Amino acid sequence: MSLFTFLTYSSSCPHLYHGNTTPSNDNTTTSDFNHVILRHYNHTGRLQNRTISTPQSHLSVPMVIILCFSIFIILENLLVLVAVISRICHSRRWVYVCIANITLSDLLTGAAYLVNICMSGSQTFRLSSALWLFREGMLFVALAASIFSLLLIAVERYTTMMKPLPQKSASKTYCRIYGLVALCWVLALVIGFLPLLGWNCVCSLDACSTLLPLYSKTYIFFSLIIFFLILLAIGVLYGAIYCHVHRSARLGPQRSRNRSLGLLKTVITIVAVFLLCWGPLFLLLLVDFFCASRQCAFRFSADLCISLAVLNSGLNPIIYALGSTDMRKDIAKLLCCCCLKVGICRPDTFTSKETSSTSESRRDSLRNSFKQNQKSERGLAAIDAQQASQSTQKISAELHHQLLVSFEWLKPQSAPLPNNKACALIHI
Repeated sequence: MSLFTFLTYSSSCPHLYHGNTTPSNDNTTTSDFNHVILRHYNHTGRLQNRTISTPQSHLSVPMVIILCFSIFIILENLLVLVAVISRICHSRRWVYVCIANITLSDLLTGAAYLVNICMSGSQTFRLSSALWLFREGMLFVALAASIFSLLLIAVERYTTMMKPLPQKSASKTYCRIYGLVALCWVLALVIGFLPLLGWNCVCSLDACSTLLPLYSKTYIFFSLIIFFLILLAIGVLYGAIYCHVHRSARLGPQRSRNRSLGLLKTVITIVAVFLLCWGPLFLLLLVDFFCASRQCAFRFSADLCISLAVLNSGLNPIIYALGSTDMRKDIAKLLCCCCLKVGICRPDTFTSKETSSTSESRRDSLRNSFKQNQKSERGLAAIDAQQASQSTQKISAELHHQLLVSFEWLKPQSAPLPNNKACALIHI
């Protein structure tokens, strides 16, 4: 951490912080505050109409809502992550590895946002410059990992549907996917911690961002380009997948067309949720890059846009994990086991009397219908046998008559019997 402190320490630019002058107002005591952060917040206009000396004694309603929202994201992604890990142990499909990766990144997003909220307010000015950059960098790392995970899932679906791999290369595929996951996190760490590594505006006030006063505008523009390219790649991959399925469905039955339509709905949902959650923040950062300091006053309140971006981490498990029937079953089993262990419900809750009576009635109706089917089948079999025997007898009688007529010429011709006179002459 000493290297990071050196890269963000004000002594590296004494011409800017000579005399250690810090802005102050009537309600501000700057003895315990970081003068670098105060100077940057004052230069960008973020210090206007803000009391920093008195800590908040109670939480406001928006703060409570944001905290509950962050905790919900953490618990939701933790539940899905456990279910996905159990699914990975039973099924060797690398799509579950991608889902586990994006769930882990969304879990980190919720945790980083929760820490960011707890360290904001008057606590912001008590942080060191390195700790401030680390606080914001963790959120950037988590969000970048989430976006890279979306790209990884798009690549996985494209590879699975367009270029399916043979079963013999399953081990190579797993090594490849784990390598891509590691690369995803390495890139996210590098991009998120670039300001902490020196790409900041500690020594250049004019190059500072208004939304993030210690971040350089060039770094923000670089991040926007990276995120835009990722979004474009995701759109191209899903578009290619849909075109392939739609082309195959033209020659196929109606079931293939329905599958193509379902894929189109899924793609539209993914792209629409991503744009709705990230679009406002991207637009705000783009305006922040082109606007000068103390201009475009709407940039001072970016909490809503950041909350929408974090909301994507809460919606991703619903879209990717809960959309699968197997995942829903695993999550339901996990919830039932947790409820039984905690003692919220008893085992007989899942087997109530109404349920048992309903199952018994269904069983009886099935048995009766089965017996009726057996009786009807036996009756039909008897009728068929009787008809078959009658037809056989009829056919045999006709054949017998035809044989008699046919073989009549084979019988010897018997001579006529002599009369009495002839017999007498013969005897004489």
